[in-house]
Amino acid sequence: MTDNTAQNSLPVSFADVEAAAKRLQGKAFKTPVLTSATFNSQTNSQVFFKCENFQRTGSFKFRGACNALMQLSAAEKQRGVLTFSSGNHAQAIALAGKLLGIPATVVMPADAPQVKQEATRGYGAEIILYDRSEISREELATKIAGERDLTIVPPYDDARVIAGQGTAALELITEIGKLDLLLVCCGGGGLLSGCAIAAKTLSPQCKVIGVEPEQADDAARSFRTKTLQTVSNPDTIADGARTPYLGKLTFPLVLHYADDIVTVSEEAIRQTMFFMWERMKIVVEPTGVLAAAALLDGVVKAENAKVGVIVSGGNVDFSH
Repeated sequence: MTDNTAQNSLPVSFADVEAAAKRLQGKAFKTPVLTSATFNSQTNSQVFFKCENFQRTGSFKFRGACNALMQLSAAEKQRGVLTFSSGNHAQAIALAGKLLGIPATVVMPADAPQVKQEATRGYGAEIILYDRSEISREELATKIAGERDLTIVPPYDDARVIAGQGTAALELITEIGKLDLLLVCCGGGGLLSGCAIAAKTLSPQCKVIGVEPEQADDAARSFRTKTLQTVSNPDTIADGARTPYLGKLTFPLVLHYADDIVTVSEEAIRQTMFFMWERMKIVVEPTGVLAAAALLDGVVKAENAKVGVIVSGGNVDFSH
């Protein structure tokens, strides 16, 4: 943690997270916090799972998408928004747009899971499919947004999105009190940034650790070297963590607020998914168990600690 001057120059503050929480009342669900005696005994810690798999559209992404769309000007709302996403953010923008009466267009890779395409369409968004090997999603999104005069709302590198995601940790700590440790999955860093801001403000002694797959360890390498590292189409079942790099906004926030970023194996991800299905009776997607996997697999030790775990989503494609 650095001084207040550095903090003041950062793109998102705790006041932004608080404002997002007020805005989202009656829009986003207040998700349940679950515990597991078996998980506690296996990790020798007291763990509180913030279950964003029960959020609207099945993931935390709805918080950031809705917060961003609610802050658009009347003219921007009328013209509509565009985003690029292969899954959870696509569905979140589609539903938030439907609820707020804002037309939504989503750029999705042609090989995105059919179930996610159908859900996004079902919420009323227009989908534009593209070939990953021919053009980048950012390039295509910029082109279409320019042609149609649409406002781009990116999946994670947006101050309004980051503030919205931080409301998950704000709710958790408000409900259960101060934590010794908060574990958060990391893809592009939007959820980790927002939650770290909330945790460090409400529970200053709390350590915040991001978790990503070993196969997609760009954020861990970026954190260690303090230089932005990239990864290209990593081979991991945690599809929400396949982002190529942290964002221009999320990278400085992660460096300032997070204490560490660790990685977990594909086997640990699978075992944790099965544990949560079998012992906790909840459906969690691979990316959604990353934080829990770090504890269960012993990558992070939290003996006798009070631990918060963000369960980020539950959108599993059962056809694979």
